[in-house]
Amino acid sequence: MRFLSIMGNSFGCSASGERLVSAARDGDLQEAKALLEYNPRLARYSTFGVRNSPLHYSAAHGHHEIVSLLLESGIDINLRNYRGQTALMQACQQGHWEVVQTLMTFKANIRRADYLNGGMALHFAALNGHSRCIRLLLVDYIPSIPDVWNILRKRSIKNECTEGFDEGALHKIINKSADGGITALHMASLNAHVETVQLLLDLGACVSEVTVEDGTTIDLIGAGSTPLHYAACGGNLQCCQVLIARGASLTAENVNGWTPLMVARSWHRDLLEQILSERPEGHLQIVPSPYLSLPLMSIVKIAREFGWRNNQSVITCLDPCAVCLERKCTVAAEGCGHEFCTGCALYLCSTNSTSTATNGPTGSIACPLCRHGIVSFVKLPGNTPRIKEIARTSLCLTFCACSAEEPKPTSISTPLCKSDYHCPCISPMGSSFRNRSCQNFPSVKLNSRICMGAPDTSPSLVPCAAAESSLRKHLCKCPRSSLRRSASHHESRSCFSVLNV
Repeated sequence: MRFLSIMGNSFGCSASGERLVSAARDGDLQEAKALLEYNPRLARYSTFGVRNSPLHYSAAHGHHEIVSLLLESGIDINLRNYRGQTALMQACQQGHWEVVQTLMTFKANIRRADYLNGGMALHFAALNGHSRCIRLLLVDYIPSIPDVWNILRKRSIKNECTEGFDEGALHKIINKSADGGITALHMASLNAHVETVQLLLDLGACVSEVTVEDGTTIDLIGAGSTPLHYAACGGNLQCCQVLIARGASLTAENVNGWTPLMVARSWHRDLLEQILSERPEGHLQIVPSPYLSLPLMSIVKIAREFGWRNNQSVITCLDPCAVCLERKCTVAAEGCGHEFCTGCALYLCSTNSTSTATNGPTGSIACPLCRHGIVSFVKLPGNTPRIKEIARTSLCLTFCACSAEEPKPTSISTPLCKSDYHCPCISPMGSSFRNRSCQNFPSVKLNSRICMGAPDTSPSLVPCAAAESSLRKHLCKCPRSSLRRSASHHESRSCFSVLNV
């Protein structure tokens, strides 16, 4: 009977887990809610081989509502796949800023590096020029104070403005290198993402960082190359101009003895010949990036403490938000004093990409009602913090639902094949990746009738009494010695071992 419980639990969780993966990938919010209400531990399911969880699939496809649903179900926000990538990395790679906003509000770890090239989420965003994602990633490093841009440009004369601003931590994270010494600025320069290059430089990226020879990275330019070398290889004139205006050296040589001009010639970038030959006369005007968004840290802190998806409608709200006209006003802009809901204020800070404020410091965003420059938001009195604390766990549910509870004898005649037996969890992949190889798991053909209803039924969750009867008849044909041997070792063997007896 214990063997039957194992079989029912394994097949049932695998089938339901695959349905949740499909719902997360396709953006089917209602299906995902139904599956998680039935079994919240399905959020920790991961597919075979690549070990992508529903959180990875929903983040990679930009379904931020499903991402929020999974996080509220208790999934580990920093869960990795077999490449060591987190959901935050995949969202940054695809440029899904709403997913990045959700993950950062839930305090995702931006310092995690993948197993293949040591790249962080910042590198993935810079590689494809997603400036908005980069700004959201650094939300905890840039305070909502008026003089941030001048502090970063070393022109601040107000010492009190530096309170609460750890410039060293920002400099360290933004210049963090992946394998081969490649920084986010190198990647953005090579791929000709001008706005991303400008934002990284405004936030303290160093133009003199050089690549290194580590024996694993294929570098066609050569070790010891600066971001200007990479920009010369990419062939974008504006990237080179911005880097030169920020102090990039025209005479710096890499280990091959190449200057940026020589790199441009070797890659036939004739358009860059003049600008890389000599430094332009006079001082070039430095225009700040439109993605600085000073109020972002203040509104994210409020969203973390009080939530940002308040469902209170205008019917019960006497003073609704002037932007959405649906939710209660919970925050106010410092300066002009106009009130908004937390969701609209967060959206305003995350999407701002222009500097149209008529009165405000560099990096402030324009109030949508009066165009006054907003530097920070403050919460309105009367708001109460969220009581529910989201419990996160690193438990990885690979094939079946696992728990620390003791196994109890049970019958398989429970609805949806939900068994009380819980098998040992398969531990997730460790931090070391160079000595690991992908293992081929044996393929298992799942019966579509088990825990999913007959093929001609609707996709809703239904009991599977017919499937249980068929499975019982099939297992009765097995030799008793085989069943006895499986049952005697079920406590020390995993579900994979039991299925392969």
